[in-house]
Amino acid sequence: MNIIMQEIKQYLSDITEKDSNNVSARFLFPEEFTGFQGHFPENPVLPGFCKIQAVLVILQKWRKKNVKLKEIVLAKFFAPVSCGEELIFECTETKRDNEESRIRAYVTSKGEKVATLDLKITFNG
Repeated sequence: MNIIMQEIKQYLSDITEKDSNNVSARFLFPEEFTGFQGHFPENPVLPGFCKIQAVLVILQKWRKKNVKLKEIVLAKFFAPVSCGEELIFECTETKRDNEESRIRAYVTSKGEKVATLDLKITFNG
């Protein structure tokens, strides 16, 4: 697990399996989170890649396997995320075969859509 994923993992506050294909999780990134450093110093905004990495952290914890990102099929970011905003991730495994899985993730904050992510990943380990 890379350094940023290790740091993201410590801000995972809750993970709930809804069924065998769905999981939700909550994150709260404080001002001192590495992802905010240098990303608009006067008005820190959580970078999009941190949301993608957060999905990978969720999947690793949920499936108890290492995860590798194969492809970002879709990444739409609708609103900026500031320090201290609670994020809720709703992840659904939409397709699974022996080689890879397809994950759709919706990210919200304060009831508003922040991002939609569609990822191809592989599990190992």
